[in-house]
Amino acid sequence: SYAPAEIFACGETAVLLPAGAPGKGESTGERLTLLLCANASGSEKVPLRAVGDSPRPRCLRGVNLEQMPWSYRAGSLAGLTAPLFAEWLREFNEAMRRQGKSVLLLLAKHEAHPSLQLSNVRMVFVPPATALAQPLDRGIASDLKGHYRRRLLRWLPAERGAGQPSLLDVLHMLAQAWGDVHPGLIASCFRAAGFTPDASAEAVSLTSAPGLLGREQLERDGDPAGADGDEGMAEGEDAGELAAVPPCPSEREVWRSLATLRRYLECQATSPDLFQAFYELEDAVHMVSAG
Repeated sequence: SYAPAEIFACGETAVLLPAGAPGKGESTGERLTLLLCANASGSEKVPLRAVGDSPRPRCLRGVNLEQMPWSYRAGSLAGLTAPLFAEWLREFNEAMRRQGKSVLLLLAKHEAHPSLQLSNVRMVFVPPATALAQPLDRGIASDLKGHYRRRLLRWLPAERGAGQPSLLDVLHMLAQAWGDVHPGLIASCFRAAGFTPDASAEAVSLTSAPGLLGREQLERDGDPAGADGDEGMAEGEDAGELAAVPPCPSEREVWRSLATLRRYLECQATSPDLFQAFYELEDAVHMVSAG
């Protein structure tokens, strides 16, 4: 009786912080536990919940945590405990209630996953030995980790004026990596796990997310005047006006400006959606700087 958009699955996976990441408790090899949740159509990915060792990371001071596209909690050995999971369940149920949805939630049965009576979420526990493995284990979690590793590798300390990324940087990278997971991949993993009809009509497309700018688009947008832009002074311009044009900023200056903008949003943002626009801007700048 549930449509694919109303069938959700949640599960846990772990990632490692880079060695030497600054901040209390962020030592070499520290693990973050991630709670992932998405629906069978791939149309909705619940914001990431990250659980780490440090109860009060210095890098999160001053951040308006309620408006981030991710959430962070401290747990024992960076694990998702039953109280933390119950808190997440109630928040997920409230989000569904606000949207007027009644949904099914598939999850594994173990001590950290208590069964709660919720108004808009029906919990269904999948036996661990079943042949229908969790959709997240069919490729969703590994795809997220691949995007996360790619973003870690492209971290440019020389341009950003920093060393290893902090826990705050990592949380933003994980949110971006979660956004990089294609809806078609999620839907195919649910089908592979047997939780939705095997719809063979549509092939899974693993192209870039539609919100990201393609390289060709950037090249077109970068020269709005076309090939005629270097024909000399436009009509009405004089030498004084041209002298007032500021020089082109360096890549270091651009990354510092983006860091300032991100910090402003972290302190002043009124919606997590603002960060989606910022993430797209950051990706576009990186594409330009990479040539």
